[in-house]
Amino acid sequence: TDLTERTRGPFLAALKDASLTPPQIDEVVLVGGSTRMPIIQQLVKELLGGKEPHKGVNPDEVVAVGAAIQAGVLKGEVKDILLLDVTPLSLGVETLGGVMTKLIDRNTTIPTSRSQVFSTAADNQTSVEVHVLQGEREMARDNRTLGRFHLDGIPPAPRGMPQIEVTFDLDANGILNVKAQDKGTGREQSVTITASSTLNKDEVDRMVKEAEAHASEDRSKREEVELRNQADHMIHQAEKVIKDNESRIPDDVKSEVNTKLEALKSAAKGSDTKDLQRKMDDFNEALQKIGQHIYQQEGAAAPAGAPSDGSESGEKKKEGDVVDADYREVN
Repeated sequence: TDLTERTRGPFLAALKDASLTPPQIDEVVLVGGSTRMPIIQQLVKELLGGKEPHKGVNPDEVVAVGAAIQAGVLKGEVKDILLLDVTPLSLGVETLGGVMTKLIDRNTTIPTSRSQVFSTAADNQTSVEVHVLQGEREMARDNRTLGRFHLDGIPPAPRGMPQIEVTFDLDANGILNVKAQDKGTGREQSVTITASSTLNKDEVDRMVKEAEAHASEDRSKREEVELRNQADHMIHQAEKVIKDNESRIPDDVKSEVNTKLEALKSAAKGSDTKDLQRKMDDFNEALQKIGQHIYQQEGAAAPAGAPSDGSESGEKKKEGDVVDADYREVN
């Protein structure tokens, strides 16, 4: 019937959220008097691939028993049982381009703690704003703001150089502690947020359904932002390379690169992402010619057997997991 079929979706959604498949489920305990109906038991068996649901407890009493056990755990009277809760919605921060970067995913078991390293989005940026968000949408503006705070006193440096570690610490009561620390100076700032656990079930369900309904649209927006971020990073890095090696770049190569650089800048200001991708590919191809000339000159100048980059060994540097954050400057 329609009533029983309506339970199929939530069952499958719960499995998906837990990253499980029906064969991985050991047992399903039936809860509530309506589960005594054979049609419900048959549906559960079907969803489990033929496995019978557990019928060893009274479905009318099982919720009360669970509540009593939880009360005992909270009072400290029950020591050998650990009941774990999960966070109902994802938690994260706003990053470059207005996207939400998740640190704690929805349905993560709590308590939990997650950290990620971010960096500045502008040269000589001395302050960052951390915008704490809750929700499942890709863009920051479509999620719930839990709080904002600033980390000041970052030494002026080229963008991407400062290392700002953001840590989310969510305790068993749903209280969220967010800390941002400049790894270079040790300066830090933090905020405690209790609002992360105040949403009721209807509000959580609404936010999840909105994310599902707008999933395709949101994904397209995020991909566009990430493409523009890549273009901006490419432009910034290329301008630095050209400036540092201007005397070593032949005029014809320099002219071609500058022409394609201006075309890329123009495309980055427009709304045609396909054109932007083409301009990025064209510019990258021209940029490789600069690299070829630089390496040819360094290779000719370097002593035999010595690495051309001046390092003591040919070991590759390991890049940190750094994400540019759209933190605005505070004067």
